[in-house]
Amino acid sequence: MGLLVDGKWQDRWYDTSKSGGRFERAQSQWRDRVTADGTPAQGRERGFRAEPGRYHLYVSLACPWAHRTLIFRALKKLEDVISVSVVHYHMGENGWTFEAGDGATGDTLYGLDFLHQIYTRADPFYSGRVTVPVLWDKTRQTIVNNESSEIIRMLNSAFDEWGDASVDFYPEALRAEIDALNDEIYPAVNNGVYRAGFATTQEAYEEAYGEVFAMLDRLEERLSRQRYLTGKRITEADWRLFTTLVRFDPVYVGHFKCNRQRIADYANLSNYVRDLHQAPGVAGTVDMQHIKRHYYGSHGTINPTGIVPLGPEIDYDAPHDRDRFGSPAYQ
Repeated sequence: MGLLVDGKWQDRWYDTSKSGGRFERAQSQWRDRVTADGTPAQGRERGFRAEPGRYHLYVSLACPWAHRTLIFRALKKLEDVISVSVVHYHMGENGWTFEAGDGATGDTLYGLDFLHQIYTRADPFYSGRVTVPVLWDKTRQTIVNNESSEIIRMLNSAFDEWGDASVDFYPEALRAEIDALNDEIYPAVNNGVYRAGFATTQEAYEEAYGEVFAMLDRLEERLSRQRYLTGKRITEADWRLFTTLVRFDPVYVGHFKCNRQRIADYANLSNYVRDLHQAPGVAGTVDMQHIKRHYYGSHGTINPTGIVPLGPEIDYDAPHDRDRFGSPAYQ
């Protein structure tokens, strides 16, 4: 894990010395938007018009944030509209690499070696973490956005002329509820597992651990009453949660020490994960080899031997009981 400082790569782990051992995630810096008419995002100057074939995603199959964008690309039927490059699962001294093989594609646009070269291609003097996903504009040769929560909203609506406009994961009538759910789930669960796993003091770890399971308990109770987080309709909030839950038992229980209980031990959450995994097109976005090999093999400060556990065996295609709440709705 490293970062760029004035365009120069540095292999540097997170510094928690000034935060009481607490992991603090840096804010994404590229925050422009693709819109149907090219209107800039509020407070931004650059506008990007939605066009088929113009945009490219750089993703990791291991990363839950990048996974969100692949799910939206698949469910909105944008595979022929937005191209993709997949980085290698191992993140070493040079960060994410474009080594090809085992499901990694290499850099299909420029043939570069490292993801940080994409960042400096957009800004030769960039300073900050080099993360996935990245939404790249092939026409203007620049990064549009590297914040997954914003990229999925672009994929949800900006490209409806060429994708599946009938599917809407951020419907206007539910936006306030979706936003409220995201605001609760992100710090406690999505980022909470990282706050537990990357903590460097017992106090910081226990604080994050407690928040993870307090929220999982609340979600378990919520899902005892309805099929999805907002009711019968699948929304953005479900997919944002799914990418963390599908990694929880294989990685976060052991690697990040979130081991009070597994998702498999929650009756409703475990059935909910299987339900979402079985939505058409989603299973193809889940690559457990990349997920496990990345986390266990790339975080030397947590797992210095790099040994990847063989288990657990989880059948995400096993039957679930969520049909008791009625058929899933996408609109």
